[in-house]
Amino acid sequence: MPTTDPDVDVLIAPVYLAGPGTGHAVFNALDSAPGWTKVLAFGSDTYYTSPCQRVRIANAVESHYGGWTISYAEDPLGVPDWITTFDRDTPQEIVAAFTDTLVAGLPNHFADYFSGGEHHTGHTPATVLTSHQWEAVRGTRPFRTVSPDGHAAFRIRSGWLHEYDELLDPAKSTWRMSAGPDPITTPSWQAYFSRGTPEHLMTAAASALTDPRPVVRAAFLIPDRHRSLVKTQPLRPDQARSRSTAALARSSPTHAVHQVQPAPAASAPVTPVIAGSRRQR
Repeated sequence: MPTTDPDVDVLIAPVYLAGPGTGHAVFNALDSAPGWTKVLAFGSDTYYTSPCQRVRIANAVESHYGGWTISYAEDPLGVPDWITTFDRDTPQEIVAAFTDTLVAGLPNHFADYFSGGEHHTGHTPATVLTSHQWEAVRGTRPFRTVSPDGHAAFRIRSGWLHEYDELLDPAKSTWRMSAGPDPITTPSWQAYFSRGTPEHLMTAAASALTDPRPVVRAAFLIPDRHRSLVKTQPLRPDQARSRSTAALARSSPTHAVHQVQPAPAASAPVTPVIAGSRRQR
């Protein structure tokens, strides 16, 4: 990685080594989703609920995994059908691809993404990875597919496990994305998908994971252990932001505690509540 002024933003690739980013892409999409409600709790945590009450999305900063946890329950008061967990260091572009697709498809129960639907592509996570020259690691259990540079992996767990076990413990989930200098044994970040997670949502995440286009990051926020593994290039003058501008955005009340923004006309009003006990994942 060439010497870069740490005070400016840069374009960086691959996305899976770029660091988590600010999270604005995820918060902004959920804040503007029609009918979704938002609750702030414990001073730093943010919780979203879909209009149908079937989807819960949590950004619980101080929980074990941090990051984002998304659950879906056909019965809003029942046990979740599936849970996806993106840990706190997962790049925001991968999380946003998943949540954007979720929000877009939920009103008609994802019908547009199934066979015959206008957004159906026929792709699976496997076909997306294969199309970007990811290769299977032969003779391994669980089964793994690894990126061409060896710094990202997609794992499929083998063997039987009761579905409730993976709902309780993300590390036991059927699918896992990870990346880092050693994405298998010491990953920098991990994302977990339980077996009921809709395939088109994992495909959206896989597409973001393999997207070759560089993403914007503040140079000083690139993870130290990734600096020798990534490619950077400066932004054009009209794209560049100084560190002070970026810092102002990151330290604003909106981002610091994710304050509730005025809801659009189509959205249900957001009512902050004082949370009680807290269950962390």
